[in-house]
Order: sequence, then C-alpha cells, then structure tokens
Amino acid sequence: MNTSAKHLGGLALLAPMALSSVTAKQKQPNIIFFLVDDYGWADSQVQYGQDLYPRNNMFHTPNMLRLAQKGVVMTNAYACSLSTPTRTSLMSGLNSAHLRITTFTSPKKDTPTDASGGTIGVINENESDPLARGDWNWNGISTRPGVNNTMYITPFVQHLKNAGYFTIHVGKAHWGTYGTPGCSPYNMGFIVNVAGSCNGFPRSYLGKENYGNNSDMWTFNAVQSLAEYYGTDTHLTEALTLEAKKALEYPISKGQPFYLYMSHYGVHTPITRDDRFIQRYLDMGLDEGAARYSSMVEGVDKSLGDLMDFLDEKGIADNTIIIFMSDNGGHSANTVKGGTAHTQNAPLREGKASVYEGGIRVPEMFYWPGKTQAGQRIDTPTMPEDMYPTIMEMAGIKNYTTVQDMDGQSLVSLITKNTGVSPDRELVFHMPHQWRIEDQDDIDFMTAMRKGEWKLVYRMHTGALELYNIKNDLSEMHNVADQHPQLVKDMAKALGNRLRSWRANMPIVRATGKPVAMPDEL
Repeated sequence: MNTSAKHLGGLALLAPMALSSVTAKQKQPNIIFFLVDDYGWADSQVQYGQDLYPRNNMFHTPNMLRLAQKGVVMTNAYACSLSTPTRTSLMSGLNSAHLRITTFTSPKKDTPTDASGGTIGVINENESDPLARGDWNWNGISTRPGVNNTMYITPFVQHLKNAGYFTIHVGKAHWGTYGTPGCSPYNMGFIVNVAGSCNGFPRSYLGKENYGNNSDMWTFNAVQSLAEYYGTDTHLTEALTLEAKKALEYPISKGQPFYLYMSHYGVHTPITRDDRFIQRYLDMGLDEGAARYSSMVEGVDKSLGDLMDFLDEKGIADNTIIIFMSDNGGHSANTVKGGTAHTQNAPLREGKASVYEGGIRVPEMFYWPGKTQAGQRIDTPTMPEDMYPTIMEMAGIKNYTTVQDMDGQSLVSLITKNTGVSPDRELVFHMPHQWRIEDQDDIDFMTAMRKGEWKLVYRMHTGALELYNIKNDLSEMHNVADQHPQLVKDMAKALGNRLRSWRANMPIVRATGKPVAMPDEL
C-alpha cells in the first residue's frame, strides 16, 4: 500500500481531496498516459522479449521504436486479462481481485452479465457449466459511497486536478455503467472529456459511418463527441488524436501542467482497415484479417508520433512524461485478426481474458526526460495498480489521502534507478468468470500468481494447480508442479491468503451453491 495514503472510508470524497499538496519549488511535469486497447506484447517492432519474434515483423511502428530508444522498456509488464479490471485498477491503485471487478462491465446498470457484439444484447452464462460466476462489482468503480455493486474509490486524476493539473480524457473510459458515477470521466476528475463513456469498444471506426451514430446501426457503443468528423474519411484513431491536440492547446498557452489520458479504442474489435496504411501489409502478403489489424496498429503508432511531434513543436517535450501501455493481451479467441485462433500472441500462450501470459503480459514503456535512461530495459514485473502511486510521485503530490487502501507500489525508483521494487513480489491475476459461451479451457474460471520466475495457475473447473518457470518457459508449455510440490503448496497458500484478505469474488459450484475452494483448500 502507498505509505502516503491513509484509509478514510468514512469520509466524503471531497474531504480527502483538499489534502493533496505538491512538493514546494518543484516544477510539475506534464504527463501523457497513452493506453492502447487489446494490444499484444509482440505487436510492434519494439523488442519486449529476449528476441525479436516473427510476429514483430508484421508491423511498422517507427514511433514506438522512437519512444523505446528515448525511454525505458518494461519487459515484464502486466495488466489484467480484461479491459475494465485494468482500467479500474489504474484509476484506484487496487488489484482487480481487491476491487472485485474481474471482468468487463456492461453499459447497463445492474447487469452482472456482459454486453457483447454491436448491441446491448447480453451473453447469458452457460447453465450447463458446473460453475457460475459469483457476486462481483458489476457496476464498476464509484466516486460516491453507497452505490450497489461498486467499489468506492478516490481516483488519482482528482488529486492531479486539485494540484493544478489540467486533466484531459480522450477515448475509451469503461470504468462503470450508465446511471452510476463511474460512467463519466468528469466524475473522475477530468476537466475535458472527448468520447469517454461506458462503452467498451466502438460501434464503428469510420467517420463515414458517424462512428456508429446512424439510425440503422446505433447502439450504446456508438462513439460520441466527434460530430465534426461525421461523413468524412477520418478514422477514429486519427479523430481522437486531433481532438487531443486541440485540448492541449489551452493548458500549454496558459503554462499550466497537464495530464492527458490518451485512451485509444484501437486496436479493439471490430477489426477495421485503416486505409492510410493497409496497402503496405497486403503487399507484404498478409491475409486480409492480419493486414487490417496491422493497419490499425500503425494508426495508433502514428497517433503516438503525432503527439510526440506536437510536444516538440510546442517546446515542452523536455518537461513531458510519456507512459505507454496496453490494457490486456491481444485478442486471440478467433481469426478476425488473421492466422490461427489462440496463437496470435506467440510466443506467449493464449490471449485476452486468459491468465496465461498472452492474456496479461503487455507492452509498457516510460519516458521521463532527464530521469529515465535512454534505451534501458527493465525486467522487474509491474502491475496496473502501480500506476496510481507512480503518477502521484511523478507529479510531486504528497500527503494525499484515499478512501481505499491501495495495493500498488510506486515505480519511480524502478524506472529511474532500476531499484526499489522487488522482482520477487507476489502478483495476482484473477478471472473467476466465463468470458464467452464456448469451450474456453485456457480462459474461463482461472486465477494465478507470479512470484519471481515462478507462476502458479489454478484451474477452478478441475481443481488443478499448474506451475511454470516463466524465465525458462515463456510459453508455459511445461507444467512442473509435480517436480516442486512444496513450492506449489507455498504459492497456493500465498494466493489463497491474498484472495481471502481481499474478499475476492469466487465462482459458485452450481451443484452445491457454495464458492469454489481457494487454491490452498483443495
């Protein structure tokens, strides 16, 4: 837990806000958090692994390379396996199991099942499955106490705003449901909001389709706030970038520090060709699905480059921190991105929604001019809950209070000195849900813990405990649990203790009506 934060669960939200303060005589840096959706670990020219893999060659990402050369590359960065858990963890400093937000939220309030497709239609659970999801915070996070099935939190963006930052949200939010405080970026402390609401993906990436705001295709996933681009050839990724630059003009002109949360909808489904870039990939011989996806990645890369160029043009690049991250591993459950299902994150196993590495290991970079070492690679694992205390320390904000006891640890010493965070700390990944009604043996109803080079995976369907040496077996192909029974026992105990301490939600065994056993209770 952040030692600067104190648990003040009985206080109203605005009371602790007033206690935020900035270190005296410290010039506040600008901060850009550049978040990409459903973006795989190997989906760029940046080398996150020990080698460049064949998949790295499918993409043209000169601006990600540019950032990697200027900043530090985190080779063992993790997110949650799905969107809302990561995004609420970033905002709260809590692990998703502690939040009890362990799958993505529906746009509709009080809807514990998941919105899917291009409609508000709901995926019902497979009632023939022996497990059913238990109670969880299906309404997301809330900045007001007493909202059912939410976690009441103090968002870090509010602290930034109170400390003088001009706070800008652009793109996807997805922290909570319509009718609750967590739906709106304004309730999180943002002064400007462009296109952020409760939708988890865009109805359309195309300006010609009004980003879904047509009578024949409208759903809750239609992207708002971009009417000036309706009927044009402007891809959604480009429109959001243009709006971000417009929003930045004000604080820059006033000399006010800013926080820009550049939260792209790309590269989430629907996988849609970006006509500016797709020909390159068709000429490379990629199939249509892979070419579409690669063109979307290049569009996001251009956005990053445009923002970096904008900082240079405005003369503020030397006082602007850039954080680059994905919210979960790449989607791999079908062939919409080309290739073979469940293999698109190779060499990592599986993808989005899984607690295997393909679902949770993500691209991450930090660039802090004058603080980080150019081209450095850092192997210490990181988690999304670390971002809250990290950004607070970057901004020089001390003596802040939160209504939640945070789980994250500041990464400032790690990214500037490669010290201060133990490579052996226990990291928890919790997915006690069914993601889709189909055979998802390597996705549904699983939880995991990583500690150092070891990773324990608990399959709740079967009660099996698997053990992998991530350092030697990145693809998690060799279960060595039988060779290390004491280590399995110790890690299962640690994982069980952590889940119990957080009151983590567990699936329900339909036959008994009781929660699934904790990993150390088998």
